[in-house]
Amino acid sequence: MAGRDLRALFSTNDRQLGTDEAFTNRQMQWEAVAAAVAEHVQRTGEAAFDVEDLEAPRRNVLVFHGVGGIGKTTLSRKLEASLASSEGRPAQWPSHTWPTARILPVRIDLARSANTDFERVVLTIRLALAQLGRPLPAFDLALRRYWEHRHPGEPLEEYLRRGGLASRFGKALPQQMQSALGDVAQALLLPGTVGTAVGQVTGTLVRALRERRQSVRALASCTRLVDLLEAEPDLDALSFYPHLLAWELAQLPADKAVTPVILLDAFEETGDRTHRDLERLLQRVMWLMPNALFVITGRSRLQWADQALQGQLDWTGPAAWPGLAAGGLPHARPATAGTAGGGRQLLIGDLSAEDCEEYLARRLSHNGQPAISPEIRQVITSRSHGLPLYLDLAVMRFLEIRRTGRSPEPADFDHEFPALIARTLSDLTPDERHVLRSVSLLDAFDLSLATRTAGLTHEAPAMRLTERPFVREDAFALWPFHLHGLIRSTIRTADDQTDDRWSTRDWQQAAERGFAALGEQCSSSTVPGRMVLVGCLRQGLALAREFRLDLGWLAEAAWTYVGDSVWEPLVPPAFGERSGAPLQTAADALVELLSALARRQHEHRERTAARLAAVTDASLLPADLHEMAVYYLAKAQRDLGRTEESRRGMRLVAEGGGRLAPAARRGLAHLARLAGDFPTALATARTLGWVGRRHRVEGDIWWPHGDLDRAANAYAAARDEAEARNIAGERATSQAQRAFVLAFTDPAQAADELELAEQLLIGLELRATTLTTRIAVLVRGAGWAPDLEERAHHLRAEIDTAGLGAAHEATLELALCFHYAVRQAHDELAAATARLRELTRNGDYAYYVDLARFMAGRPGPGDAPSPAQWIDGAEGTRARWRDLVASRRHYASTAR
Repeated sequence: MAGRDLRALFSTNDRQLGTDEAFTNRQMQWEAVAAAVAEHVQRTGEAAFDVEDLEAPRRNVLVFHGVGGIGKTTLSRKLEASLASSEGRPAQWPSHTWPTARILPVRIDLARSANTDFERVVLTIRLALAQLGRPLPAFDLALRRYWEHRHPGEPLEEYLRRGGLASRFGKALPQQMQSALGDVAQALLLPGTVGTAVGQVTGTLVRALRERRQSVRALASCTRLVDLLEAEPDLDALSFYPHLLAWELAQLPADKAVTPVILLDAFEETGDRTHRDLERLLQRVMWLMPNALFVITGRSRLQWADQALQGQLDWTGPAAWPGLAAGGLPHARPATAGTAGGGRQLLIGDLSAEDCEEYLARRLSHNGQPAISPEIRQVITSRSHGLPLYLDLAVMRFLEIRRTGRSPEPADFDHEFPALIARTLSDLTPDERHVLRSVSLLDAFDLSLATRTAGLTHEAPAMRLTERPFVREDAFALWPFHLHGLIRSTIRTADDQTDDRWSTRDWQQAAERGFAALGEQCSSSTVPGRMVLVGCLRQGLALAREFRLDLGWLAEAAWTYVGDSVWEPLVPPAFGERSGAPLQTAADALVELLSALARRQHEHRERTAARLAAVTDASLLPADLHEMAVYYLAKAQRDLGRTEESRRGMRLVAEGGGRLAPAARRGLAHLARLAGDFPTALATARTLGWVGRRHRVEGDIWWPHGDLDRAANAYAAARDEAEARNIAGERATSQAQRAFVLAFTDPAQAADELELAEQLLIGLELRATTLTTRIAVLVRGAGWAPDLEERAHHLRAEIDTAGLGAAHEATLELALCFHYAVRQAHDELAAATARLRELTRNGDYAYYVDLARFMAGRPGPGDAPSPAQWIDGAEGTRARWRDLVASRRHYASTAR
């Protein structure tokens, strides 16, 4: 039976308004399990109970549900240990005994990380029953037949050992199955050699059962055994075999009787509410084993009592699952878990968004209909973060507004509740309250960071705070702890009227302490990789922006972030993205700068250039970071074909002599290469050294000359230098360029080089480099790939979306020219060359048209040489490209 919310009931004069209560705790959940076990044992022990009755309603499922991280798995494990022995029971849980039954708990983890499929579920249940010390012949024979059909040549013993099941449950099952097979063969008077073949035994047994032979009378009472043995032994049939287990358990003598309590954890991972294949199989197990109790823990309640699911699952509706129907909604009281009508779906901790909606719909009702409108329910759900207390307070606010005579509106619930703070702080010590307010400034924290932000000298208050239920833990995160989202936002924004509330200056000082602590962790961490850097940047930028702090350590961290060219996304979003507000502080400008650089991998270059221009125009950054903005703005302008603007920016940074001066000189070399001034580009490249990426620049110069081996060697040298210095972005970029040039000369080797490039790109946000690998794939298939034009069409659209047309679209058209030249498709080559001429009409990459003519071996109509200055003259370049075309034509003739 559902509980009554007396507080809500006595808040209104409307006697038509129905109210129900929510909220449970762990001790009550244990009581619910104990009550369910007692009721189950009593019901299955009654003479009228028939394990083969497939039409009776099922009352053998108990569900605990709640949001992730609320402790469902811990509860499941505690329940298993408590049911197994009193020694595993937590001290605060009262003892319970069931003298008429032996309880056998079996916990199965359905999480993806546990790699549990349906076969493993069935095997786990049977393995747990192996401790009975006796075969279960009806089930064992069917399982042995299934196993030999589905896993030919794979011994069950080896599968159990490899999967860890043998170490958990022992090795009795294979012997018991073999014993069952032998006993049946002996009863059928089969020869020993035949008796070892499950097919022979099964066939003979089926005939014996149909002929009602006396020798198999022990199995004859299992009325559906023949049907299961004759069915195709596939996964669908396996899902019905638990009926045989239930029958076997019912045949046990009283001194051997056992009641399995099967705990299925992480049930949400069986699929979603659209894909229910595994859920359907598991539901069959529960329906076909009415003498076993199933305790499910998952994120959402089961919908099996919903008639709308008919056809998706085998048994649906309240008549089939009375305990899962309306009485089992999230607000049902656990004390009623053993009753016939409901209370079998119990909330543990927070609600999922789906259940928040349903909870609000049922919490207040008027004439049987939800009193709270769908629009209001949606606002409350989104604000609640799934916290049941917030839902409770929102319901009371709803009633309070109704008392004024006004109908509540959705805007009334875009609201923080100071009562959340009072209730959260009520049982905390003063030091714990101080730490709680301090860490509300942080997205995540560890003990050290929490203590430093609070300005304390000892960690004990922070340690105690982390044990509170509103502090969530992710052991694998950089900082393992974070506050419940609603608690954090309320503490930060609500009108706090507690006695020890903070002043504006208190918040400012805590922000300064937290900012300094993050800086220390950023500079002193020994954690490899960029995890600490990015995490500290994200939190430090947020604090600096909100509290208008000096940049301090953020400046050096920003340089480190940019130096690796990895471009992980940084949060919070850039200042200018929040409301179009102007940049006001150096922190605002730095957030916008780094966000623009990270987002440029996902935004059009026009957007990137606009954002960077806003940063440079604001002039809020110190000189070196201002040059960073100027340099990357010049890069974006180059990608957009704004050559003169790009050249001015690059020259300004190069002449400044700062950290990016070598990169800016590299940019000038690239601009000279774009214009076809290869001697100047090469001369500049030789002055760059590693910092200026000399080898990669040289590779960029040599490949248009058709000297692809020299270019590939230069890119390899650039890649190796980057690897030696652990610069992941440069390493991936150089390898992608190497794969691109080798795609012209050696398709077989290029495949390996492309695979390496793709591996190096894993985890990186390098859009331009990724597009380079895509073009390399096209070049590799030039002359023989049948769908090359179609793939080029899709790639052209991606390049256009990225705003990288100046370089990549021209390179894509050059790849198509190579393809058509190899195939001697003169009309298509002329069309591609024309597109190339149009793309390069501003002068950048104009020599690509020369390369297309070199590939064709003749000038096109109206073609005139570009002003390109080739290192060894145009004739040498022409000859090398003609040789590449001839070599590929020969390769293509054999590849077909």
